[in-house]
Amino acid sequence: MKLLPGALLFLAVTAASGVGFLYSGTYPMGADTPHYNLTYWALETLRENSVEKASRALVLPDLSSPDLILAGGADYNDMCAGCHLKPGKADSDMSIGLYPQPPNLTIPPYLHVVDENSEKASRLARKQFWVIKHGIKASGMPAWGKTHDDQRIWAMVAFLQQLPRLDPAQYQILTARGNTEEAHH
Repeated sequence: MKLLPGALLFLAVTAASGVGFLYSGTYPMGADTPHYNLTYWALETLRENSVEKASRALVLPDLSSPDLILAGGADYNDMCAGCHLKPGKADSDMSIGLYPQPPNLTIPPYLHVVDENSEKASRLARKQFWVIKHGIKASGMPAWGKTHDDQRIWAMVAFLQQLPRLDPAQYQILTARGNTEEAHH
């Protein structure tokens, strides 16, 4: 029973210290100052596991549909390329200024997925859909699901599957918005 008062005191001191830290203003919040390694690890781990769990039950449409890819290309160019870049661009004013820096989706680590029908590729596509639809808190990634229906978001995911393979000329062709697509705006 002597252990209980000590444990309660420890919890009270820890809680008070945490509250004191929150109100102290000592943690650097500027986007030009990186997080501490532990903070970055915790946020990355939380984000990855949360998105993985939330996207697990999504059902993929046929992401190889040319119509879907073309529709997604124009939206990617209009809404995403400023942060996530175009083929041949290494950075932009927007991508440099954000922290964490958004991934360059033209050269993702999954570029060499051999079997696009694999579970790994399907899991990635579901995660991409979820992130586009719901956004990521405190990262600059908006929740496009507030203004775009699921079909339009899946079209962006379909385009993302092709993006790493595109050179600048192919990108230009696939992202041109024709008059019929202007209705989206």
